[in-house]
Amino acid sequence: MKLHELKASEGTRKNRNRVGRGMSSGNGKTSGRGHKGQKARSGGGTRPGFEGGQMPLFQRLPKRGFTNIHRKEYAIVNLDALNRFEEGTEITPELLLEEGIVSNLKAGLKVLGNGSVEKKVTVKAHKFSASAKEAIEAAGGKVEVI
Repeated sequence: MKLHELKASEGTRKNRNRVGRGMSSGNGKTSGRGHKGQKARSGGGTRPGFEGGQMPLFQRLPKRGFTNIHRKEYAIVNLDALNRFEEGTEITPELLLEEGIVSNLKAGLKVLGNGSVEKKVTVKAHKFSASAKEAIEAAGGKVEVI
């Protein structure tokens, strides 16, 4: 079978229901909206979370904490992910993105100390944990904060 030979089987495509097209269609006159009421009007209906005037659930629940709108979220890389590079490589956030180790750089890159580094590499990142910095330098590598 080839791509141009593909065909939708019988019953996989359903025609859309055209409302308000006469009584014999089954959805004429009121077009399936019933008689009068809020939901029958144009633009009618209630907003999400509305409970008929009762205090909505999200307002009844206690609020706690604080959300910092300026929070920076860093893309995280552990030391064992750096072992795939060859000795003497300069590892940058762009290289990690290209290699698929990081999928989204977000506010920057942070290197964490999980695992170990066996190779001598230069790592350029926005932040380093103390243990990561120590491990990279112990392996003979260099750490550069961008």
